[in-house]
Amino acid sequence: MLGININKIALISVIFNLIDVLSVILPVLLAVAFMTIIERKQLAAHQRRVGPNTVGYYGVLQPFADALKLIVKETVIPSQSNKVLFYLAPVSTLIFSLLGWGIIPFGQGLSLSDFSLGIFYTLALSSLGIFGVLLAGWSANSKYAFLGSLRSTSAMISYELILSSAILIVIILNGSLNYITIIENQQAIWFIVPLLPVFIFYFIAILAETSRTPFDLQEAESELVAGFFTEHSSVPFVFFFLSEYSSIILFSCITSILFLGGYNMPELFVNDTFINLQSIVLGLKTCIICFMFVLVRATLPRLRYDQLISLCWLNLLPVAVAFIILVPSILVAFDIAPY
Repeated sequence: MLGININKIALISVIFNLIDVLSVILPVLLAVAFMTIIERKQLAAHQRRVGPNTVGYYGVLQPFADALKLIVKETVIPSQSNKVLFYLAPVSTLIFSLLGWGIIPFGQGLSLSDFSLGIFYTLALSSLGIFGVLLAGWSANSKYAFLGSLRSTSAMISYELILSSAILIVIILNGSLNYITIIENQQAIWFIVPLLPVFIFYFIAILAETSRTPFDLQEAESELVAGFFTEHSSVPFVFFFLSEYSSIILFSCITSILFLGGYNMPELFVNDTFINLQSIVLGLKTCIICFMFVLVRATLPRLRYDQLISLCWLNLLPVAVAFIILVPSILVAFDIAPY
Protein backbone atom coordinates (compact mmCIF):
# COMPACT_ATOMS: atom_id res chain seq x y z
CA MET A 1 0.00 0.00 0.00
CA LEU A 2 2.84 2.37 0.81
CA GLY A 3 4.41 1.76 -2.59
CA ILE A 4 1.09 2.46 -4.35
CA ASN A 5 0.67 5.74 -2.43
CA ILE A 6 4.21 6.82 -3.33
CA ASN A 7 3.52 6.10 -6.99
CA LYS A 8 0.29 8.14 -6.84
CA ILE A 9 2.12 11.07 -5.23
CA ALA A 10 4.84 10.89 -7.89
CA LEU A 11 2.23 10.80 -10.66
CA ILE A 12 0.37 13.78 -9.18
CA SER A 13 3.66 15.67 -8.89
CA VAL A 14 4.46 14.97 -12.56
CA ILE A 15 0.97 16.15 -13.61
CA PHE A 16 1.29 19.39 -11.65
CA ASN A 17 4.78 20.00 -13.10
CA LEU A 18 3.38 19.42 -16.59
CA ILE A 19 0.56 21.90 -15.90
CA ASP A 20 3.12 24.46 -14.70
CA VAL A 21 5.15 24.04 -17.89
CA LEU A 22 2.08 24.29 -20.15
CA SER A 23 0.88 27.39 -18.26
CA VAL A 24 4.07 29.10 -19.45
CA ILE A 25 4.59 27.54 -22.90
CA LEU A 26 1.04 27.99 -24.23
CA PRO A 27 0.80 31.75 -23.43
CA VAL A 28 4.27 32.21 -24.97
CA LEU A 29 3.18 30.53 -28.22
CA LEU A 30 0.00 32.64 -28.20
CA ALA A 31 2.10 35.76 -27.63
CA VAL A 32 4.27 34.78 -30.61
CA ALA A 33 1.16 34.61 -32.80
CA PHE A 34 0.00 38.06 -31.77
CA MET A 35 3.54 39.45 -32.01
CA THR A 36 3.48 38.71 -35.75
CA ILE A 37 0.20 40.58 -36.29
CA ILE A 38 1.42 43.50 -34.15
CA GLU A 39 4.61 43.71 -36.22
CA ARG A 40 2.72 43.66 -39.52
CA LYS A 41 0.27 46.31 -38.28
CA GLN A 42 3.06 48.54 -36.99
CA LEU A 43 5.06 48.22 -40.21
CA ALA A 44 1.91 49.03 -42.20
CA ALA A 45 1.34 52.14 -40.08
CA HIS A 46 4.92 53.30 -40.72
CA GLN A 47 4.54 52.74 -44.46
CA ARG A 48 0.98 54.12 -44.74
CA ARG A 49 -0.56 50.73 -45.56
CA VAL A 50 -3.60 49.02 -44.10
CA GLY A 51 -1.97 45.75 -43.10
CA PRO A 52 -3.88 42.52 -42.35
CA ASN A 53 -7.54 43.39 -41.76
CA THR A 54 -9.65 40.60 -43.32
CA VAL A 55 -9.30 37.43 -41.25
CA GLY A 56 -11.09 38.09 -37.97
CA TYR A 57 -11.93 41.42 -36.39
CA TYR A 58 -9.23 43.94 -37.34
CA GLY A 59 -7.17 41.03 -38.72
CA VAL A 60 -6.39 39.49 -35.31
CA LEU A 61 -6.90 35.93 -36.62
CA GLN A 62 -4.40 36.36 -39.48
CA PRO A 63 -1.54 34.61 -37.60
CA PHE A 64 -3.68 31.49 -37.11
CA ALA A 65 -4.62 31.50 -40.81
CA ASP A 66 -0.94 31.78 -41.73
CA ALA A 67 -0.06 28.92 -39.38
CA LEU A 68 -2.77 26.71 -40.87
CA LYS A 69 -1.57 27.54 -44.39
CA LEU A 70 2.01 26.56 -43.54
CA ILE A 71 1.04 23.36 -41.72
CA VAL A 72 -1.08 21.98 -44.61
CA LYS A 73 1.70 22.62 -47.13
CA GLU A 74 3.79 19.73 -48.35
CA THR A 75 7.05 19.15 -46.51
CA VAL A 76 9.75 19.09 -49.18
CA ILE A 77 13.04 17.45 -48.20
CA PRO A 78 16.12 17.81 -50.48
CA SER A 79 17.11 14.41 -51.82
CA GLN A 80 20.79 14.80 -50.84
CA SER A 81 20.11 16.15 -47.35
CA ASN A 82 20.75 14.50 -44.02
CA LYS A 83 17.15 13.93 -43.03
CA VAL A 84 17.76 13.45 -39.29
CA LEU A 85 19.67 16.72 -38.95
CA PHE A 86 17.28 18.42 -41.36
CA TYR A 87 14.44 17.89 -38.87
CA LEU A 88 16.61 18.20 -35.75
CA ALA A 89 17.79 21.72 -36.60
CA PRO A 90 14.39 23.53 -36.38
CA VAL A 91 13.24 21.41 -33.43
CA SER A 92 16.39 22.13 -31.41
CA THR A 93 16.20 25.84 -32.22
CA LEU A 94 12.62 26.06 -30.96
CA ILE A 95 13.36 23.96 -27.85
CA PHE A 96 16.33 26.12 -26.83
CA SER A 97 14.21 29.23 -27.36
CA LEU A 98 11.36 27.93 -25.18
CA LEU A 99 13.64 26.58 -22.45
CA GLY A 100 14.71 30.13 -21.67
CA TRP A 101 11.28 30.85 -20.15
CA GLY A 102 11.81 28.30 -17.39
CA ILE A 103 13.58 30.77 -15.07
CA ILE A 104 11.74 34.01 -15.89
CA PRO A 105 10.09 35.46 -12.73
CA PHE A 106 6.61 36.77 -13.63
CA GLY A 107 6.04 38.04 -10.09
CA GLN A 108 7.05 37.29 -6.52
CA GLY A 109 7.15 33.50 -6.30
CA LEU A 110 5.85 33.12 -9.87
CA SER A 111 8.51 31.23 -11.82
CA LEU A 112 9.07 27.64 -12.80
CA SER A 113 12.52 27.72 -11.19
CA ASP A 114 14.25 30.29 -8.99
CA PHE A 115 17.69 29.40 -10.35
CA SER A 116 20.60 31.12 -8.60
CA LEU A 117 22.62 31.10 -11.86
CA GLY A 118 19.76 32.32 -14.03
CA ILE A 119 21.76 34.68 -16.24
CA PHE A 120 24.39 32.01 -16.85
CA TYR A 121 21.60 29.61 -17.88
CA THR A 122 20.21 32.18 -20.34
CA LEU A 123 23.60 32.84 -21.93
CA ALA A 124 24.23 29.10 -22.26
CA LEU A 125 20.91 28.55 -24.06
CA SER A 126 21.45 31.49 -26.40
CA SER A 127 24.85 30.03 -27.32
CA LEU A 128 23.37 26.57 -27.93
CA GLY A 129 20.81 28.11 -30.30
CA ILE A 130 23.66 28.70 -32.76
CA PHE A 131 23.91 24.95 -33.39
CA GLY A 132 20.38 24.80 -34.81
CA VAL A 133 21.26 27.53 -37.31
CA LEU A 134 24.50 25.80 -38.29
CA LEU A 135 22.85 22.39 -38.67
CA ALA A 136 20.02 23.84 -40.77
CA GLY A 137 22.39 25.01 -43.49
CA TRP A 138 24.73 22.02 -43.29
CA SER A 139 22.04 19.33 -43.34
CA ALA A 140 20.35 20.73 -46.46
CA ASN A 141 23.49 19.98 -48.52
CA SER A 142 23.12 23.32 -50.33
CA LYS A 143 26.03 25.74 -50.59
CA TYR A 144 23.69 28.75 -50.38
CA ALA A 145 22.04 27.53 -47.21
CA PHE A 146 25.41 26.50 -45.77
CA LEU A 147 26.94 29.91 -46.48
CA GLY A 148 23.89 31.50 -44.88
CA SER A 149 24.36 29.40 -41.76
CA LEU A 150 28.06 30.33 -41.60
CA ARG A 151 27.19 34.01 -41.90
CA SER A 152 24.57 33.64 -39.20
CA THR A 153 26.92 31.73 -36.88
CA SER A 154 29.81 34.18 -37.24
CA ALA A 155 27.52 37.16 -36.62
CA MET A 156 25.87 35.53 -33.60
CA ILE A 157 29.23 34.57 -32.08
CA SER A 158 30.50 38.13 -32.60
CA TYR A 159 27.54 39.69 -30.85
CA GLU A 160 27.47 37.06 -28.11
CA LEU A 161 30.62 38.79 -26.83
CA ILE A 162 28.92 42.20 -26.73
CA LEU A 163 25.78 40.74 -25.18
CA SER A 164 27.67 38.91 -22.44
CA SER A 165 29.79 42.02 -21.75
CA ALA A 166 26.66 44.15 -21.20
CA ILE A 167 25.13 41.50 -18.94
CA LEU A 168 28.44 41.20 -17.05
CA ILE A 169 28.21 44.88 -16.15
CA VAL A 170 24.73 44.31 -14.69
CA ILE A 171 26.08 41.30 -12.75
CA ILE A 172 28.93 43.42 -11.34
CA LEU A 173 26.44 46.07 -10.25
CA ASN A 174 24.29 43.46 -8.46
CA GLY A 175 26.81 40.89 -7.30
CA SER A 176 24.36 38.14 -8.30
CA LEU A 177 23.33 35.99 -11.25
CA ASN A 178 19.78 35.56 -9.98
CA TYR A 179 16.97 37.40 -11.81
CA ILE A 180 14.85 37.96 -8.70
CA THR A 181 17.81 39.55 -6.88
CA ILE A 182 18.39 41.87 -9.85
CA ILE A 183 14.71 42.90 -9.81
CA GLU A 184 14.74 43.56 -6.07
CA ASN A 185 17.86 45.74 -6.40
CA GLN A 186 15.96 48.05 -8.78
CA GLN A 187 13.25 49.09 -6.34
CA ALA A 188 14.86 52.51 -5.89
CA ILE A 189 15.99 53.16 -9.47
CA TRP A 190 15.95 51.20 -12.70
CA PHE A 191 19.35 50.28 -14.10
CA ILE A 192 18.55 51.90 -17.44
CA VAL A 193 19.15 55.31 -15.79
CA PRO A 194 22.78 54.85 -14.63
CA LEU A 195 23.57 52.33 -17.40
CA LEU A 196 21.97 54.02 -20.42
CA PRO A 197 25.06 53.61 -22.69
CA VAL A 198 25.25 49.95 -21.66
CA PHE A 199 21.57 49.51 -22.50
CA ILE A 200 22.16 50.99 -25.97
CA PHE A 201 24.90 48.56 -27.03
CA TYR A 202 23.07 45.73 -25.23
CA PHE A 203 19.98 46.44 -27.36
CA ILE A 204 22.13 46.46 -30.51
CA ALA A 205 23.52 43.08 -29.45
CA ILE A 206 20.10 41.47 -28.93
CA LEU A 207 18.97 42.80 -32.32
CA ALA A 208 21.86 40.90 -33.89
CA GLU A 209 21.32 37.89 -31.59
CA THR A 210 17.72 37.53 -32.78
CA SER A 211 18.67 38.22 -36.46
CA ARG A 212 16.55 41.33 -36.72
CA THR A 213 16.93 44.27 -39.08
CA PRO A 214 19.42 45.85 -39.67
CA PHE A 215 21.41 42.75 -38.70
CA ASP A 216 19.41 40.09 -40.58
CA LEU A 217 22.02 39.47 -43.29
CA GLN A 218 21.90 35.72 -42.74
CA GLU A 219 18.20 35.51 -43.69
CA ALA A 220 17.63 38.65 -45.78
CA GLU A 221 14.41 38.07 -47.72
CA SER A 222 15.23 40.25 -50.72
CA GLU A 223 18.67 38.70 -51.35
CA LEU A 224 18.67 35.23 -49.78
CA VAL A 225 14.97 34.23 -49.71
CA ALA A 226 15.34 32.90 -46.16
CA GLY A 227 19.06 32.24 -45.83
CA PHE A 228 20.04 29.19 -43.82
CA PHE A 229 16.51 27.68 -43.78
CA THR A 230 15.60 28.26 -47.45
CA GLU A 231 15.09 24.52 -48.02
CA HIS A 232 12.81 24.12 -44.99
CA SER A 233 9.09 24.26 -45.65
CA SER A 234 5.80 23.53 -43.92
CA VAL A 235 6.19 22.49 -40.24
CA PRO A 236 10.03 22.81 -40.05
CA PHE A 237 9.69 26.38 -41.33
CA VAL A 238 7.02 27.05 -38.68
CA PHE A 239 9.48 25.88 -36.00
CA PHE A 240 12.11 28.37 -37.18
CA PHE A 241 9.47 31.08 -37.36
CA LEU A 242 8.24 30.36 -33.83
CA SER A 243 11.76 30.21 -32.40
CA GLU A 244 12.68 33.59 -33.90
CA TYR A 245 9.68 35.41 -32.47
CA SER A 246 9.86 33.52 -29.19
CA SER A 247 13.46 34.70 -28.85
CA ILE A 248 12.35 38.28 -29.52
CA ILE A 249 9.75 38.15 -26.75
CA LEU A 250 12.16 36.32 -24.41
CA PHE A 251 14.93 38.89 -24.87
CA SER A 252 12.38 41.70 -24.49
CA CYS A 253 11.32 40.18 -21.17
CA ILE A 254 14.95 39.73 -20.05
CA THR A 255 15.68 43.34 -21.04
CA SER A 256 12.81 44.58 -18.90
CA ILE A 257 14.19 42.53 -16.00
CA LEU A 258 17.80 43.69 -16.36
CA PHE A 259 17.18 47.38 -17.07
CA LEU A 260 13.53 48.27 -16.33
CA GLY A 261 12.99 46.69 -12.93
CA GLY A 262 11.11 43.60 -14.10
CA TYR A 263 7.75 43.31 -12.33
CA ASN A 264 8.54 46.24 -10.00
CA MET A 265 6.61 49.48 -10.33
CA PRO A 266 7.57 51.45 -7.19
CA GLU A 267 4.82 53.11 -5.15
CA LEU A 268 2.22 52.94 -7.93
CA PHE A 269 0.45 49.66 -7.32
CA VAL A 270 -0.47 47.61 -4.30
CA ASN A 271 0.39 44.06 -5.31
CA ASP A 272 -1.64 42.35 -2.56
CA THR A 273 -4.73 42.22 -4.76
CA PHE A 274 -6.63 39.35 -6.32
CA ILE A 275 -5.25 40.36 -9.73
CA ASN A 276 -1.53 39.77 -10.23
CA LEU A 277 -0.51 43.32 -11.16
CA GLN A 278 3.17 42.40 -11.12
CA SER A 279 2.77 40.17 -14.19
CA ILE A 280 0.81 42.93 -15.95
CA VAL A 281 3.61 45.42 -15.25
CA LEU A 282 6.21 42.97 -16.59
CA GLY A 283 4.04 42.35 -19.67
CA LEU A 284 3.71 46.08 -20.41
CA LYS A 285 7.47 46.61 -20.15
CA THR A 286 8.06 43.60 -22.42
CA CYS A 287 5.61 45.04 -24.98
CA ILE A 288 7.54 48.33 -25.01
CA ILE A 289 10.77 46.51 -25.91
CA CYS A 290 8.93 44.44 -28.55
CA PHE A 291 7.66 47.65 -30.15
CA MET A 292 11.26 48.93 -30.18
CA PHE A 293 12.27 45.81 -32.15
CA VAL A 294 9.65 46.59 -34.79
CA LEU A 295 10.45 50.31 -34.79
CA VAL A 296 14.10 49.59 -35.61
CA ARG A 297 13.05 47.26 -38.44
CA ALA A 298 10.74 49.92 -39.90
CA THR A 299 13.36 52.68 -39.63
CA LEU A 300 16.87 51.44 -40.41
CA PRO A 301 18.24 49.93 -43.65
CA ARG A 302 20.18 46.68 -43.69
CA LEU A 303 23.93 46.89 -43.12
CA ARG A 304 26.56 45.19 -45.25
CA TYR A 305 28.17 42.12 -43.71
CA ASP A 306 31.57 43.79 -43.28
CA GLN A 307 29.88 46.78 -41.62
CA LEU A 308 28.15 44.46 -39.16
CA ILE A 309 31.37 42.74 -38.10
CA SER A 310 33.27 46.05 -37.96
CA LEU A 311 30.57 47.60 -35.79
CA CYS A 312 31.02 44.75 -33.33
CA TRP A 313 34.79 44.41 -33.12
CA LEU A 314 35.92 47.98 -33.77
CA ASN A 315 33.18 50.08 -32.16
CA LEU A 316 31.07 48.21 -29.60
CA LEU A 317 33.71 45.92 -28.09
CA PRO A 318 36.06 48.75 -26.94
CA VAL A 319 33.09 50.57 -25.37
CA ALA A 320 32.00 47.36 -23.60
CA VAL A 321 35.50 46.73 -22.23
CA ALA A 322 35.72 50.34 -21.05
CA PHE A 323 32.48 50.00 -19.07
CA ILE A 324 33.58 46.65 -17.62
CA ILE A 325 36.57 48.52 -16.14
CA LEU A 326 34.67 51.74 -15.29
CA VAL A 327 31.67 50.31 -13.39
CA PRO A 328 33.59 48.21 -10.80
CA SER A 329 36.09 51.08 -10.39
CA ILE A 330 33.25 53.44 -9.44
CA LEU A 331 31.75 50.87 -7.06
CA VAL A 332 35.08 50.31 -5.30
CA ALA A 333 35.94 54.04 -5.22
CA PHE A 334 32.68 54.95 -3.46
CA ASP A 335 32.70 51.76 -1.34
CA ILE A 336 29.28 50.62 -2.64
CA ALA A 337 30.30 47.29 -4.16
CA PRO A 338 27.59 44.65 -3.50
CA TYR A 339 30.16 41.99 -2.48
